[in-house]
Amino acid sequence: MLKKSHFILKALLFSYLNKFQYYFLIIVSFTFISCGAGKAKKSASIQVNFLDDYIIPAKQFMGDEEIGGLSGIDFDGENFYVVCDAPSSPRFYQINIKTSLQQIDTIVFEKQIELQNTSAFIKNNRFDLESILYNAEKNQFILSSEGSIKNEKNPTIFSVDAEGNYQSHYQLPSYFSAEGDQHPRHNGVFEGLSQAINKSGIWTATELPLTEDGPQPKLYRTKSPIRFTYFNEANEAEFQFSYLLEPIQKIPYLPFSINGVTDMLEIAPKQFLVLERAFSAGRGKRANSVLLFKADATNASNTLAIEQLKGKMKKEVIPANKELIFNFKQIRKQLQQQRIDNIEGICFGPKLPNGNASIFVISDNNFNSFAQQINQVIWLELVIP
Repeated sequence: MLKKSHFILKALLFSYLNKFQYYFLIIVSFTFISCGAGKAKKSASIQVNFLDDYIIPAKQFMGDEEIGGLSGIDFDGENFYVVCDAPSSPRFYQINIKTSLQQIDTIVFEKQIELQNTSAFIKNNRFDLESILYNAEKNQFILSSEGSIKNEKNPTIFSVDAEGNYQSHYQLPSYFSAEGDQHPRHNGVFEGLSQAINKSGIWTATELPLTEDGPQPKLYRTKSPIRFTYFNEANEAEFQFSYLLEPIQKIPYLPFSINGVTDMLEIAPKQFLVLERAFSAGRGKRANSVLLFKADATNASNTLAIEQLKGKMKKEVIPANKELIFNFKQIRKQLQQQRIDNIEGICFGPKLPNGNASIFVISDNNFNSFAQQINQVIWLELVIP
């Protein structure tokens, strides 16, 4: 996710920069770089159509807690579940998205579930919740947390019951630990979760490359691999593949930019819908760029036992193939506020009357008091030939 501390720190840094040097770099970037991914091809294997969007009103509360920071979403066929990423009060919600005639009528927050501080696991970890899955068979929720790498608090994937009581956690490879030479980047760990298509496990994806896997994305193309990991029903990592991130999509007007995977869905064995969200500071309502890819890892290398990916991409390691199927800027003018915000969650929605699948995506407003952000829900149709 994007943290308020990023904006504060970068603003302070900018005040000490030589402005001439910075703007000279922007001019050079415009000269040598062509930013933006463009539109998906008409021949894309999946066509995506806009249905509707909905803005969750600001300053809504359940109890004493403000509704916001909505970083992940899941759907069980009847209810939707969204997770809040506030470390001070880790929680998630059961919500009802009421639709009719391919429009979103309203969104009702029906129940708030807080993590219960009754187990050693909950007490000893720091939670920055980013994604959520509901397991109907076990009536449990699987949650991912980025932890706090700078404070040496590990990322985690764990399950709780319907009241928020800890049940179990997943065994993570050592390179996901906050300690050691190879470790995740702060705020760049487990942003995405997906049920396995065969219902026998889960997938997770990191937002950014591990420190020794590659650099963060730049304005020019880099080899910036993240890791998708499959965990079996015993909560053990069984398979993993790499996925290369896109460059930053827009020239930043202030010296901060980021791009990473914020969520994904497995739609066929080792095939995924993948959300990449880029942010370029200083561009106001157009700071975010969101792309939806289809990733195919059928022929990708298993990277589970590889400690460091840097220098091995394409030579020893074959990443997933990826295909752009939708650029959210195509629908910006159709949205209520004509803006694409910080989209961080994706889930399947109900099947449409014509038999096509639908998906919902949701944005995280970061509880941002420094700039206007919105809790935004967008409904899309998938047309799969």
